[in-house]
Amino acid sequence: MQSVKQTLVLVAVGLIGVCLDGVASPARASVVLQYHHVSDTTPAATSVTPDRFREHMDYLAEHDFEVVSLEALVEARRDGKSLPDRTIAITFDDAYSSVYTEAFPLLKKRDWPFTVFVNTVPLDQNKSGFASWAQLKEMANNGAIIANHTTHHNHLQRRRDGEGEKAWRQRIEREVVEAEARIEEETGQSHKIVAYPYGEYNNEVKTLLKSLGFVAFGQQSGPVGEHSDLQALPRFPFGGAYGDLEDFATKVNTRPMPIDSVSLYADMGRQSPLKEVVVPAGQRPVLAITLSEKALAERINCFASGQGAIETRVEGETLITRANDALRPGRVRYNCTASSGERGRFYWFSQQWLVTDQEGRWVHEQ
Repeated sequence: MQSVKQTLVLVAVGLIGVCLDGVASPARASVVLQYHHVSDTTPAATSVTPDRFREHMDYLAEHDFEVVSLEALVEARRDGKSLPDRTIAITFDDAYSSVYTEAFPLLKKRDWPFTVFVNTVPLDQNKSGFASWAQLKEMANNGAIIANHTTHHNHLQRRRDGEGEKAWRQRIEREVVEAEARIEEETGQSHKIVAYPYGEYNNEVKTLLKSLGFVAFGQQSGPVGEHSDLQALPRFPFGGAYGDLEDFATKVNTRPMPIDSVSLYADMGRQSPLKEVVVPAGQRPVLAITLSEKALAERINCFASGQGAIETRVEGETLITRANDALRPGRVRYNCTASSGERGRFYWFSQQWLVTDQEGRWVHEQ
């Protein structure tokens, strides 16, 4: 994904102060930040150091970002209301102890709300490395939302060997409903907001969460816009290679891509619609974005995880893109970006794919 960052910088240099002909003013943007550990001793891929986290928060304060609760952001999206430009919500997945020891003091000092997504079993087992229920209560009493990350942090879309649809549905429903009950029992909160473990979901999972009355967040990058799916809202993950100040500034200043519709296909001819984001290895699935601003189509660049810039073409108001090479098992994202015409600000849209082996078996764990 380094190529995305490099290209964004180059585009910014070339288009600073330039207004895109025929492109209306961008919609107001809300960006949700996702962190795991705030520590320099935990796995780098899911960690930001305390110094880097402080640098992120200082940037938000110095550039007049409005930090709101995740519940306020969700309600605005649900009700079709606008939030002020440069609105931010801060989230942490898994309720690691460093959220309490490192992040909480900084956020409390600024009186900024934040959300901790909790998988409840490790807390009930007093597992090392996780915050305690008492610490979560303290954070909740100081403006934090304690939200649902399921009981066991399983891959929700995966069925166990021999597990039918009914048994799978009952198991996943228990994971979500029991976690919500434990959170309410311990903190008095029940917001019915869930973060998918690993950011993974399929249509069945989304439908189940909707039937249970939950709004859900993934880990696909991008700002929240008026067309964002309430069962698959985007967040920008930070950790590992992502999160230096240049990368952070680019992402918190993004705009939602002005989209009318999104369609998925098995081929560039768009003769075979895909019903799911789950595809077998070896395919090159197609993303088709119909834009509300036709002039923008020619200016969009798309990238695939591990592949850099990928093939795109434009048909009318529709941008069509697919990976250059066959997808390998794991999580793959297509990220599409374009300059908004404002200094340092980009439109951004991300599409996630979950890739099995060629026989449909899950072969990755993380």
